[in-house]
Formats: sequence, C-alpha cells, structure tokens
Amino acid sequence: MHFIDAKGILNNNRGFVGMNIYRGCSHGCIYCDSRSTCYHFTHAFEDIEVKRNAPELLEKALKSRRKKCMIGTGAMSDPYMHCEEELGLTRRCLEIISRHGYGVAIQTKSDRILRDIDLLEEIHRKSRCVVQMTLTTWDDGLCAILEPGVCNTQRRIQVLEEMQRRGIPTVVWLTPILPYINDTEENIRAILTECIRVGVRGIICFDMGLTLREGDREYYYQALDRHFPGLKERYIARYGYAYNLPSPRARQLMALFRSMCREHGILYEPDECFAFLNEFEEKEQQISLFDAGVLC
Repeated sequence: MHFIDAKGILNNNRGFVGMNIYRGCSHGCIYCDSRSTCYHFTHAFEDIEVKRNAPELLEKALKSRRKKCMIGTGAMSDPYMHCEEELGLTRRCLEIISRHGYGVAIQTKSDRILRDIDLLEEIHRKSRCVVQMTLTTWDDGLCAILEPGVCNTQRRIQVLEEMQRRGIPTVVWLTPILPYINDTEENIRAILTECIRVGVRGIICFDMGLTLREGDREYYYQALDRHFPGLKERYIARYGYAYNLPSPRARQLMALFRSMCREHGILYEPDECFAFLNEFEEKEQQISLFDAGVLC
C-alpha cells in the first residue's frame, strides 16, 4: 500500500453523498468492476492507495455542511480490507460521523465490520445506520475461488444476523451472478432463504449476470482460464466483448428473486432500495426536543 494526501473526501452523485478512504482492493474477487480502466488507476490495483488525511478531510467537510444526511461508503473500495486492521481509518471516520450526527450506509464483504459494531449502534441510535453486504455464492469452495481474500457467504450471513440483533437494518447486494458458474436456482434460493431468515430489509439485484469493461474483462478471463478451463471461449462465443453479460437463466432466476422478495416483504426494486439507503433521520435530536417541551 501507499499513502497520499487527498484534496477531498466526499462526493455527491445524484443526491447520494459518498466517501472512499481507500482506492484498490486486496479481496481479489475475480469479477471486480473497480479494476476497469475507466477509473484511471495509476498504480497496481492491489497496491492500496490510502487517503491518510481522510479523517481530517471528513471533519472539515462535515463541519461546513448545512444539512445532515446519510454518507455512503464501500461502493468502490471495501472499507474493511486487510489494511484497515492496522490503519483504523474507517473507524476514525465513523467516530467523526457519529460525533457530528450524520448517518452512514456502509457496504462490505468482510466480517471485520464487527469490530466497529459499537460505533454503528451509536450512529443508528443518534441518526441512522444501514449495513450492506454483498452475497454472490453459497458454496464455500466456489466462493473461495470467486472471492478469495474475504470471508465466505455463511460468515457474512452471520454478520447480517448480528446487525439485525442489534437493530441495525441491512441490505444485500446479490451481484454479480456469473454465467455458467453461480447462476443456478440452488445458489440463488439458498442465499435468498438466508436473507429472509435474518430479516434483511432490501436486496439489490439489477439482473442475473455481470458486466465487463476493459481492464476487469482481462482479469476475469485470466481467472476463468486458471479455474474453469474452456469457459472463457464459451463466454466469447456467446457474448463477444459486450459490456452486459446476462445469464442464460436470467429470466427464470429474476422471476424467482422477485417472487421470494414479494412474498416476504423485502424491497427489491433498485430505486426503492436506494431510497431506503439514503433516508436520513435525527433520532436523538427529536427525542431531546420532545423532552424539552419544544414540540407538542
């Protein structure tokens, strides 16, 4: 990893305020879109770029904002990679978010998030916290191939269960689903059944398939050659060099996904899920106003 002094920490995209403390990732997921050349990495993807001044930038940014909101993190780079154990920058930023009364929507694949569950509870008590977990593959052996540097799906389910036990709402990203690899009814049903059991509020799934851009396509195909000989040629024959690669079973699997979500009251339309993630409230302030007799 290497360190930089960043110029800014928050970005606003279509009304969503986002934060990335790190650039690059050590999880090694074979399908990672963040490897794409469109993100203009000037260093090796595994050479994690660390914004060492992230807490100071966040402190300054939150002091100057007029309106509190949810702050999202984890979309481009997991905030609980291996280096977070040593650096603790995510925790420091969560402390700042809590102190200023903002909310957080945090996305990860790692059980390291349990280290900060006290802070997440604190943030949710004051305003709002939503924990998002990516789940793609139920089978442990296959999961170790597709996502080699992170805990397996069963462990991630345990994290979701613990968050629910603490009253912290959860959302799952069921993506990507890889054609001819994990695009089976058995896989999707197993993940959805556990999501239902632990009470997730929403599941984001744009489609059953994956997207490939320049940069991540090459990395993905190299992984196919290593772990699934002959499958790259099958991909090229079916998809060419398309950006969107839907599973041949996409229609059936999406029907199963929607049916199970509707039956159990789980949000599944992406716009509804994103609205849920972005919804903000100040709980402690509301309570204090009632206690003070300001509201009647």
